[in-house]
Amino acid sequence: MRYKWTLLRAGQFLLDGGGMFGIIPRVIWERSATPDEKHRIRLMHNCLLLESVEPDPETGKVHRYLIEAGTGDKLDEKMSNIFGLDGRTVESEVVAAGVDVHDIEATIVTHLHFDHAGGLTRRAREGETADWEATKPGAASGDCHDVKFTFPNAELIVQRREWVDARNNDAVMTRTYYRDHLLPFEDEKQPLQDGRPRMRLIDSPRPYPLNRKPSRGDLPKNSVEERMTEVLPGIKVFLVPGHTWGQQAVHFEDEQGRTIVFTPDVLPTHYHIGQPYSLGYDVEPYTSMITKSWFLKEASERGWVLLLDHEPGIPTFRVESNDKGWYNLTEADCGIQPA
Repeated sequence: MRYKWTLLRAGQFLLDGGGMFGIIPRVIWERSATPDEKHRIRLMHNCLLLESVEPDPETGKVHRYLIEAGTGDKLDEKMSNIFGLDGRTVESEVVAAGVDVHDIEATIVTHLHFDHAGGLTRRAREGETADWEATKPGAASGDCHDVKFTFPNAELIVQRREWVDARNNDAVMTRTYYRDHLLPFEDEKQPLQDGRPRMRLIDSPRPYPLNRKPSRGDLPKNSVEERMTEVLPGIKVFLVPGHTWGQQAVHFEDEQGRTIVFTPDVLPTHYHIGQPYSLGYDVEPYTSMITKSWFLKEASERGWVLLLDHEPGIPTFRVESNDKGWYNLTEADCGIQPA
């Protein structure tokens, strides 16, 4: 199945430049990404709305899915100011695209950090009955205690390893896995309308065995196709560990026959094309570097169009090998304008 896709710019996101470039010195990274007076660089919450090109042959229905959910609206004023949020959310951008939030059938998130999964739930508004209430200390994102599912009829699809780590808060940051965008989805009292669980956990094959540390130049023994899991018709996910152990990329074919791969924080912006350009937030920077190596090789050889999750400019790129034994990014013309 092929999909028409719409890029949703679910608001800007300002993060510390040092955190975004890890071991790379500021004197190098600021040549490309100019920080503000608080040393933050401008990023974007990039999300994708997918709509099936052909109606379902059985129901005649156009299927609508969402990749990524951004931060959403649950952070308090202090945290919103720290991250430079501008009020746009994945909900507001879905509505602006002319789609009813009730028509989204599934959401796929690359990982469960708040800037990728916070928008799965939202603040309950005046007159609404909350779907879930944060009653225990530490369960709320700031001052938000009553939440609603942003997309009431959508199944959440995420890797099982990511879910386990998120529930255990296994991260190098103390506040990135917020309880109020996790706990509502495992509440047995909150199934989908047809009775299915609200969340589906995926166990995609790993690129390397758990008990083996790959050398710098090692490639996975199994092919990327063997490591893909089809989670919806024509939509596949595969593990790209390093930023988190359960981080996944999303692979599909668009209406023009291009293979689009939604790329998470293994390559958040085009500034991060260098091999050692990992994030200070990565649980395993070495693994991120190894993952980036085989990921770019696959993208180059297979002609993928990469859509980068935090790119503030045009986020679509093709990958080409260069004479230095590494890779260059070239903007792919998909009709997208800079944010």
